[in-house]
Amino acid sequence: MAIEYRWAENQVDRLPELAVELVRRQVAVVTTGGPAAVLAAKAATTTIPIVFIVAEDPVRLGFVGSLARPGGNLTGINIFTIELAAKRLELLHELVPAAARVAVLVNPAEAAIAQTTVGDVEAAARALGLQIQVFNVSAIREIDAAFATFARERPDALFVAGDPFLSGRRVQLAQLAAFHRLPATYALRDYAEAGGLMSYGPSITDAWRQIGVYTGRILKGAKPADLPVVQPNKFELVINAGTARMLGLDVPPSLLARADEVIE
Repeated sequence: MAIEYRWAENQVDRLPELAVELVRRQVAVVTTGGPAAVLAAKAATTTIPIVFIVAEDPVRLGFVGSLARPGGNLTGINIFTIELAAKRLELLHELVPAAARVAVLVNPAEAAIAQTTVGDVEAAARALGLQIQVFNVSAIREIDAAFATFARERPDALFVAGDPFLSGRRVQLAQLAAFHRLPATYALRDYAEAGGLMSYGPSITDAWRQIGVYTGRILKGAKPADLPVVQPNKFELVINAGTARMLGLDVPPSLLARADEVIE
């Protein structure tokens, strides 16, 4: 088996041409992640199977007819990262109860993720009595510029959206948050492992493994239309206790008791 890799380097406008290129090579299966990439693959072929990983409801996005019976040539994994935005803000508020102003980082290049995240965070913020300010970042220099603004305006905490580009910059984000002494919450445990304060979400490793399982089944003859969309049944709360101490935060015992892992 040969695997053809294509990477748009966060240039979303390149995705359609990359998808068409793979289709022209007559690949047996296309695997991809993120709404923009899935849309590009979906537009490029109605016959080649597509296995996706997305962070929100693929039915609402129009990728499949239903979770149980996808229909068409697409199936995959919904990891719920976007739907958990409100819960992540609640956990951040529990860890940093004195926080009143929260900065929110989103990537406008992934419009579906950004819009849903902002809507859910705004609603949760109103319920918690928090003020939020949204910052759009889709390049490394824009992340640096956002943190330069944080240094001047001093928000109390940071919420980082669940986004492929931002996940790829997790070390940069964790280090900048630590440098600016800014408590932050993230969607994936990879951030906490990189020094981020806390994360809450599904296991991305398990999700990508499931992509491989589904791809293997399709290569052996299974049809995407008959493979139900997989959803995670466990969500991990990871707290980096070392980062909390550095920030001068006392993690509440109730939060520690619920944590799936505490990184010392």
